[in-house]
Amino acid sequence: MGRKNSDGVGTHLAMKSLEAQSRPREKMQQLGARNLSNTELLAIVLGSGNSRYNALELAQKILFHFDNRMQELRRVSLAELTRFHGLGTIKAIHIMAAIELGYRCRTEQEYEPITILSSNDAYLCLKDKVSDLSYEEFWVIYLNRGNRIIRTEKISQGGISGTVVDTKIIAKMAVECLASNLILVHNHPSGNLEASVQDKQITQKIREACGLLDVKLLDHIIIGQKSYKSFSDEGEL
Repeated sequence: MGRKNSDGVGTHLAMKSLEAQSRPREKMQQLGARNLSNTELLAIVLGSGNSRYNALELAQKILFHFDNRMQELRRVSLAELTRFHGLGTIKAIHIMAAIELGYRCRTEQEYEPITILSSNDAYLCLKDKVSDLSYEEFWVIYLNRGNRIIRTEKISQGGISGTVVDTKIIAKMAVECLASNLILVHNHPSGNLEASVQDKQITQKIREACGLLDVKLLDHIIIGQKSYKSFSDEGEL
């Protein structure tokens, strides 16, 4: 803990003045990364603090702001991170890169179905890519006649409340990869799983366009932060 100066601001202890066992880097060397707290790991990513806070204090301040939820850090922009006192562009970029690496490591290990047998399979296929985004993305899962995944493709990326979807691009890719079936997937950052008028209109438009190519639209999945809605399960397709 730091002493109070004449302005009432706590003067921080420099990282080098902490006991070796309390310093994140030394602790990692001795005990391994798995034995460090989120604050200590973030402090290592930061590397150093500023005139008011050491790296540990700055890391603690950042995590406290996001209720100690690491996944919330992936949702923030570079501009939002640099609003923290003493957190410049370079440090903010380091944080975003570290969070993204951790995210990619996790998603590589998680189950991703090879064959889509239900709406839940389609949800599992893309939930880790879109469920925690702060903006909308529109994806298509292209399937062969046995509903085995040929490819998954991000078609567009938009804002908080919507994204533009080009039916011609979806149809063109279906022809290129010789798909027999496809599933539409997009996220609602708000967490509201109700389909908008635009969601229903684009679903019908893509269904009709693909029907002309003998490609069947099996479902449209709307993904929220913790759950999903299936047009097919709800009888809306």
